[in-house]
Amino acid sequence: MAAPNKGRRPAAGGQSKPGRALALILIAMVALVGGMFISHTTTPRLGIDLAGGTSITLKAKAEPGQQSAINKKNMDTAVGIMNRRVNGLGVTEAEVQTQGSDNIIVNIPKGTNSEQARQQVGQTAKLYFRPVLTAQPTAAPAPSASPSSSGKGTPTPSGTPGASGKATPTASGKATPSAGKPSGTPQGRALTDALKASGSPTPNASKPSTPAPNPSASAGEAAAAQLQAKFAALDCSTRESRAKAGEGAKSSEPTVACDKDGAEKYILGPAEVDGTDVAKAQAVINQQNGQWIVQMDFTGGGSKKFAAITGKLSQQQYPNNRFAIALDNQVVSAPTVSSTLSGSAEISGSFNQTTAQDLANVLSYGALPLSFQEQSVTTVTAALGADQLHAGLIAGAIGLALVIIYLVAYYRGLAMIAILSLVVSAILTYAIMTLLGPGIGFALNLPAVCGAIVAIGITADSFIVYFERIRDEIREGRTLRPAVERAWPRARRTILVSDFVSFLAAAVLFIVTVGKVQGFAFTLGLTTLLDVVVVFLFTKPVMTLLARRKFFASGHPWSGLDPKRLGAKPPLRRTRRTTSAPVDNPKEA
Repeated sequence: MAAPNKGRRPAAGGQSKPGRALALILIAMVALVGGMFISHTTTPRLGIDLAGGTSITLKAKAEPGQQSAINKKNMDTAVGIMNRRVNGLGVTEAEVQTQGSDNIIVNIPKGTNSEQARQQVGQTAKLYFRPVLTAQPTAAPAPSASPSSSGKGTPTPSGTPGASGKATPTASGKATPSAGKPSGTPQGRALTDALKASGSPTPNASKPSTPAPNPSASAGEAAAAQLQAKFAALDCSTRESRAKAGEGAKSSEPTVACDKDGAEKYILGPAEVDGTDVAKAQAVINQQNGQWIVQMDFTGGGSKKFAAITGKLSQQQYPNNRFAIALDNQVVSAPTVSSTLSGSAEISGSFNQTTAQDLANVLSYGALPLSFQEQSVTTVTAALGADQLHAGLIAGAIGLALVIIYLVAYYRGLAMIAILSLVVSAILTYAIMTLLGPGIGFALNLPAVCGAIVAIGITADSFIVYFERIRDEIREGRTLRPAVERAWPRARRTILVSDFVSFLAAAVLFIVTVGKVQGFAFTLGLTTLLDVVVVFLFTKPVMTLLARRKFFASGHPWSGLDPKRLGAKPPLRRTRRTTSAPVDNPKEA
């Protein structure tokens, strides 16, 4: 006789080994919570509306005939420029990101001068080509993720064989004039001569940083002395100090500046070429030596200006044969010039793909007529943010309490499984949101809190679907253990369809919306995915285990599975097959 269970499929949901699913979700919980403590991040990152601060929405606009300037590359470059400006104010944890195709959202946390921040991020980038009058490596270069030579290169005439492959000496390998020398020294006279040769006017002396120079000194020597004093006092060690270097200087005046990494500082002459004179810039690979270079094409007027300045610089000695590409008063590149250039040029050196593309983007962005219009500015005080968070938590607690009261009143013992599942879901949600803060910059704002509150109902709905399927099986007269397994396939389909619809709605909302509404959509989508994980790996296995306990299996009145209360039919019994009575004559049969 064949064994009774031979050929039968194992019970749906793995009834015999529910411990595996529980072990898996326990490992996930321990890993996530452990990651919080290892990373020393135990609270979610709060958004501007909860932590307080300023949120600025900017809309890109193009000049007539330049609508194509609003594209992803230029928007991403603008985000990088604004990020550098905000960071230059000493701001930490500021957020600058694109929203849609032509909006940029700047979120600046509390403790920042909001008016200054608005002026910084709302301005169009200022790009100038200035001759280098003096250059000196700093004593303690600031750490940088990119190579220190990334901005250095040799501009050469486009198409000159082998020119782009020449190595470029960095400023650190050359002797430079000493800062702070009196104007009567050789260094001071050299700077004076450079100012005279460039036709530089006396710098703005409305706020002199040193005592007035000797009255007998010439105007050029006085200008040189003042610049040298500023140069000597220039600090390039922090982003804030680099952003303030040369602050207030006009394009027609000489100024002091730092490079973007703080590794070198400069005295720069008046701007000879404007960023709008660059028609096009792109990063390409030199086919002769396989090195990355940046190619520049100038407009008609820009070609004449560039030819004039490179003609002068090519006759000078290092470092006066260099020109600086200064963006917002920070030098992003300072290559040397070996010959007169006109309509096009190449910048070569120790570039990689990233650094070459970064420089090309900076040059292209400065050449495009792309500006930003302030759409809205929202300022939230820390007290108001705390009140909003407090109110949101109270609303969430009230909603959770109502759900628990309903579950206990209607499902009794089954409510314990639902409450434990909600606790597991809450732990996973909190841990993931906390880790996503430093991971991808996720910030918990008020709409996100609303999304988490809505998720309580979605999660509870999944439990209710499963419990009702079990109770339906019991009403049909089945005992609890087979009822749990027979109810699962039908409940599983319903839960997956419901959660798929919720997740699809969250995904569409996240894609088509901008601003804080995305926080609601992200949280709703995340909690919907976690609902599937919790139901499959926790709720179902726990229900399988508890179905073996007498309290639930016997249908205790407080278990929520009492057959009498549910109006169950008599237990289903198997009926034996009956054979017909034997006949006397087989043939008659």
